[in-house]
Amino acid sequence: MRCPYCGYEDSKVIDTRPTDEGRTIKRRRECLKCQKRFTTFEKVERQPILVIKKDNRREEFDRSKILNGIIKACQKRPVSIEQMNKIVDEIENEIYNSMRDEISSREIGEMVMEKLKKLDEISYVRFASVYRQFKDINTFIEELQKLLTEKIE
Repeated sequence: MRCPYCGYEDSKVIDTRPTDEGRTIKRRRECLKCQKRFTTFEKVERQPILVIKKDNRREEFDRSKILNGIIKACQKRPVSIEQMNKIVDEIENEIYNSMRDEISSREIGEMVMEKLKKLDEISYVRFASVYRQFKDINTFIEELQKLLTEKIE
């Protein structure tokens, strides 16, 4: 590992610990030439997964798109960024653990809605209204009726 300060190519590892639920290794290193310390992260490189969009285009999976949608749905709600990141982490893990090369954006949207429903019902309805493209107030009311029925059962 090249030292970011002096460029020397040899360093020793001072400390190693897992982070990000064991998916990343954080290493504290010391340059053998200038003795300055720096941190490196090792992460397993995953096979890219393609997302099949509604118009059948394919694009590489991007967790930031999921997070941005969740942030908008949870705006001004008592949901922390840690909770939002946890949802995205869970969804990302589910997708990669499915061992599939492709997944539809519809499936991802359903996963997000399922997790938001358990976390915050208002955020869920907000996300669903955009995701399912509610055309009118009746569609909105139907979704609320489903939510109420599930809550009673």
